[in-house]
Order: sequence, then C-alpha cells, then structure tokens
Amino acid sequence: MEIDAEEVKDSSLILIKQGAEARVFESNFVGRRSIVKERFSKKYRHPTLDSKLTLKRLNAEARCMTKARRLGVSTPVLYAVDPLLHSLTFEYVEGPSVKDVFLEFGLHGIVEERLDDIAMQIGDSIGKLHDGGLIHGDLTTSNMLLRMGTNQLVLIDFGLSFTSTLPEDKAVDLYVLERALLSMHSSCGNVVKLCSPGTESPQSSGHLR
Repeated sequence: MEIDAEEVKDSSLILIKQGAEARVFESNFVGRRSIVKERFSKKYRHPTLDSKLTLKRLNAEARCMTKARRLGVSTPVLYAVDPLLHSLTFEYVEGPSVKDVFLEFGLHGIVEERLDDIAMQIGDSIGKLHDGGLIHGDLTTSNMLLRMGTNQLVLIDFGLSFTSTLPEDKAVDLYVLERALLSMHSSCGNVVKLCSPGTESPQSSGHLR
C-alpha cells in the first residue's frame, strides 16, 4: 500500500515502517523520544464499522501490552492512547532487534554466552505471558528488542495479542516462534531448545517452562 504524504500531517512524525494494519512513526512525547503506532482506516469497510473495529483493536493492543508488563514481561512503556487518531504512543527502546543479533551471529560466528542469555530471556518472557493467560500472536525475532546497556529483552507489537488459557493457543504462539527461528536463524543452532530446556518441541506442551 502506497503512503499518501498528505495524510502525515505532523512533520515531527518520521515514518519508520508500514504494515497491513498500521503505520509506525518515530516521534517525541513531552521531551522523550517515542514511537507512535497509528492504525489506519480500511476503505473497503463501512466507515462506522471500520471505526469501531479499529478502536476495538487499538484498545485491545493497549490492554495486552499493559497486562504483559503487570505479568513481569518487559515491554515499551505506554504513554498515551488516542481514540480519535487511532494511535498508541509509547517508549522508544534503544537497541537492536533479536533478529539483527542472530543474523550477525550467522555472519560472524555465535557468541555462546550471549545466545544463551537471549534464549533464556525469550523462554522466561513467553512463560510469564502464557502463565498469565496472554497470547502474543506474533512471536518473531523482529518483535524482540535488546535494550542497549542492559541487554534486557523487550517484547513489542501486541497488535495480534489476546487473552486465552487454552493449550492450543499457547502451542500456536510457540509454533510461530519455532518457525521463525528455524527459517531465519538455523545457523544459530537449536535456539528453541535453549529457550525451553528439556522440551523437544514447543508444540508438544504449549509452554516454554
């Protein structure tokens, strides 16, 4: 989908990424570097229905991100929810994605200690989500950041998240992660096993711990 430059009314917004459901901008929130995620309207839907669906998904994402933090999972701090512009404003997390770190391992060799630490943090974070009945919905290494200075894992993009205690939903969540690791990061070895020691496959248990 092409971007209409006229739609970007605030010159302080710098477009970083556009997906099927939303645009992501870098911005500034009361003096703090921030991210703005704006869900845009779908022209093929009736305007009233589109507005209701967009607002429902916006609020669901905000609730899931907040719940994840309450469960002890590191996520960006949510600063604001704008129901009129259908946008979320949250903390800008400085640091590389796990995807970039793992691809670097593939090119220049694995740093075992760092790989083990990242894998353990992934397993711990997902275990906390699932214990609390929260499904992320898009567990890929692109949606995991490593905070600069601390190497703390930060989960982002809760746009597909929902609450569920069903083992099947947890298993699907883990299957998405497994496929992402196998397809993108096979050179890093069996990262799934490092995330879930003693578990042959995330599909078998629906849980990483």
